[in-house]
Amino acid sequence: MIVLANTMSAVAMILGSLLSLYFWIVIIAAVLTWVRPDPYNPIVRTLRALTEPVFFRVRKWLPFTYTNGMDFSPVVVLLSIELFNRIVVASLAQYAQTMQ
Repeated sequence: MIVLANTMSAVAMILGSLLSLYFWIVIIAAVLTWVRPDPYNPIVRTLRALTEPVFFRVRKWLPFTYTNGMDFSPVVVLLSIELFNRIVVASLAQYAQTMQ
């Protein structure tokens, strides 16, 4: 039972770290849209490749996130990440702690 609890705790910790990393990637990608970087820069291309599919899905499911030239899809993604982190990851970590 301890092995399962430790595994669940490790999964919660890794998932939380990945969500935190993607949170910062989304913030950096949103800030980069304000300064118009070189689109051929490999870092900019990587950030776009990591974030644009998610932003596209948000814009598709919630069309009101793009109005009057303002794109609010990064805000929706950030809120979703935080909500998922606080509900699912915290519940998984708490459940793993109660198993010990």
